Amino acid sequence: MRVVGLCGPSGSGKTTLAEGLIAAFKARGLRVSVVKHAHKRFDIDLPGKDSWRHRQAGAFEVVIANDHRLAKVREFESPEALDVHQMLAELIDLGPAHWVLVEGFKHASLHKIEVWRGGSDGLPLYARGDAHVIAVAAKAGEPLPVPTGLPVLDLDRPEQIVDHLLQDPRRHDYEPAPHVD
Repeated sequence: MRVVGLCGPSGSGKTTLAEGLIAAFKARGLRVSVVKHAHKRFDIDLPGKDSWRHRQAGAFEVVIANDHRLAKVREFESPEALDVHQMLAELIDLGPAHWVLVEGFKHASLHKIEVWRGGSDGLPLYARGDAHVIAVAAKAGEPLPVPTGLPVLDLDRPEQIVDHLLQDPRRHDYEPAPHVD
């Protein structure tokens, strides 16, 4: 499986870009999965439904599936900060995707595309201090605050970004992080 991250300030358009990239990859017949870091508490199952009731009863994991969908929810007894490699391992166990988009792990040691929008309140480009940023996606014609020497891709043309990634897809082959006890 091949992995690329999307990083950038909150509100920069990472999720919108991810949606466009998913569609562009799928149009080429490629299966895409997503690893997303949520900063706030969230729920995917609805109160009163079976999966929610099982979690409320104390289940460690609930997997619910039908012939169209599978969802897995794990409850931690105490806060546990998973790193991106632990989350990617969950995807490997479920069967490989061709590509995985990682959103929300801006400091991860993965190739990333930085999403930049002008007027980001003077925030610096991550690319200036992160060797894992391989390109910047920005609105066409919108100058970056400083030169980076990296490819600048059109934020509004996800198919162009997929073309860029597919120029050397093996560059993004995922190697799991070594397991440390």
